[in-house]
Amino acid sequence: MSFIWHPTLTHYLVLGAILFAISVIGIFLNRRNVILMLMAIELMLLAVNLNFIAFSHYLNDPAGQVFVFFILTVAAAESAIGLAILVLLFRTVRSIDVEDLSTLKH
Repeated sequence: MSFIWHPTLTHYLVLGAILFAISVIGIFLNRRNVILMLMAIELMLLAVNLNFIAFSHYLNDPAGQVFVFFILTVAAAESAIGLAILVLLFRTVRSIDVEDLSTLKH
């Protein structure tokens, strides 16, 4: 006799909440490194996407899955712009420290 485990909506929502909490903690604990902040923001968006996909599957509504494509598009654009700003910051200041951004005002 084989046992097949099927995850429920609650399992996906708990996983999404854990990923979201990890990303929020990552943002608040690491206020200095821009790369880690971008990674935490991406993790936050992926946690939200997981919730959209889970609700879309369990409600048999493809609108959530379509919305995820829009979120992924915005996340890709955000990553590209964030990395471009990071490269310019490193070329100018020779550091990726967030506190060094204030030196660019002068």
